[in-house]
Amino acid sequence: MALRKDALLAATRIMQDVVAAAHRHPPHGRGTVGMVQVFPNSRNVIPGRVKFSIDLRNSTDALVDQMADEVKAFAARVAKDSGLGVQIELVSSYPAQIFHNDCIDAVARAAKKLGYSNMPAVSGAGHDAVYMAKLAPSGMIFIPCKDGISHNEIEDAKPEHITAGCNVLLHAMLERAGVA
Repeated sequence: MALRKDALLAATRIMQDVVAAAHRHPPHGRGTVGMVQVFPNSRNVIPGRVKFSIDLRNSTDALVDQMADEVKAFAARVAKDSGLGVQIELVSSYPAQIFHNDCIDAVARAAKKLGYSNMPAVSGAGHDAVYMAKLAPSGMIFIPCKDGISHNEIEDAKPEHITAGCNVLLHAMLERAGVA
């Protein structure tokens, strides 16, 4: 066992640090390893290479950069300790998009007016609103989804939650237009 160079063992240590980095940066830190490929992917062959994705998110670019630096430093230590090469390649990066406070407040007031619970939320997902916010004041409305799953083929929302979200949007837009 001491002579083995197990790439999967090293990779799992780094994967665990991706999640740990998110926990080190609450409340909005997120760390996900969503794709893993093991080579040669045979049940009785020591993995010689592992390729996996790392997705880091937080409320600001500076926090994401800090998380990334921590994961890179940890990966360098794993490489040194294991004697294995570790290569990290940036595939994509999206800057944080702050939404307009007036829009956020209008959504909160509309939800309260209609008797719906609401809370501020930070989302790292690439919603259309991210692109709209570059053109005009924008905000977002989230509604409950079955088992908390969204941005997925099995996303499922109840009609009454969709209706509530639409009504919140309507009232927020009317307020912003000055007719409510």
